Amino acid sequence: MKNFYIIILAVAVIGAGVVFYAIRGGSPALEPVDLGELGNAEMLELAQPAHVFGDPDAPITIMEFADYQCAGCMRFAGLVKPQVDAAYISTGRARLVFHDFPLINLHAHAFLAARAARCAGDQDRYADYHDLVFDTQNGWSVMESATGHFKELATQLELDADAFNDCLDSDRHADVVTANMRLGQAAGVNSTPTLFIHLGGGQAYQLGGAGFLDIQRAIESAGSGN
Repeated sequence: MKNFYIIILAVAVIGAGVVFYAIRGGSPALEPVDLGELGNAEMLELAQPAHVFGDPDAPITIMEFADYQCAGCMRFAGLVKPQVDAAYISTGRARLVFHDFPLINLHAHAFLAARAARCAGDQDRYADYHDLVFDTQNGWSVMESATGHFKELATQLELDADAFNDCLDSDRHADVVTANMRLGQAAGVNSTPTLFIHLGGGQAYQLGGAGFLDIQRAIESAGSGN
């Protein structure tokens, strides 16, 4: 897994910058985009563990940087991800790697939500909690405090409440969430959701959109060499 991140975030070094390829505006043409200077291997290591949906050895990797309080990320989780699941993840063609990228200047509860999901992950329920947080976003995103709601979600999943609450009430996982944010910033991420696709062979592609057709077009276009 670590080698994958070194590949996807260091595809081609030109001077102080790193070049990815982006698919923009539905065009099949692949255009180079300078994402600026990236961090070192230590930064990549600090951002682990990343959460993987699907077969860790799948040949295609879809990398998502997302914010739990972002409306577009909620739509991606509820509408697009199931389509990606059916077409690519459940078939073993691709894996989805989720990275926290809370937009803390815009969303007051996003960082806590990312930590809460990782607290659930301590009890091997990350994926279920991830889905519940997005499913209930319209409610908790407007609360003055979302802590009680996040604890209630843990109860719904029948997690060990004491262990979850102790985790959430501490600063556990704050360092990993912060490292994921820095990783995204180093890659030029400035909005959510932002997606990258890696098909092997040392090439990575940044998508210009986050719809299912954007993902499908990226995989097909990149795979054909267009």
